[in-house]
Amino acid sequence: MRDGDYAARWRSIKSRFVRALATTKGEVEFNRRGEADVWQRRYWEHAIRDDSDLHRHVDYIHFNPVKHGLTQRVRDWPYSSFHRYVRRGLLPIDWAGEVEAATPALFGEPREDR
Repeated sequence: MRDGDYAARWRSIKSRFVRALATTKGEVEFNRRGEADVWQRRYWEHAIRDDSDLHRHVDYIHFNPVKHGLTQRVRDWPYSSFHRYVRRGLLPIDWAGEVEAATPALFGEPREDR
């Protein structure tokens, strides 16, 4: 596998992860195509173009647990790099506010047309 072959690299990572999970937990479900339902099917490669693009992607990652209903505030998701950004003074602890007040469209999936 070439170093720049991202699709092959992720295919390998996902495959090894699913095999290890099936071996240790035995709880992996497979769809009609024989694919494990652990990972999302789609994949796209994206090179960060500039600081603005990086900030959009980081915002998307930080807001994702709220977007998917796992928490009501970004700061309540303990597994997020958001907490590191707060400690470094890069974002305020109340960034994005409450889920009712936030506008999910502002934190949508990164756009590829820029």
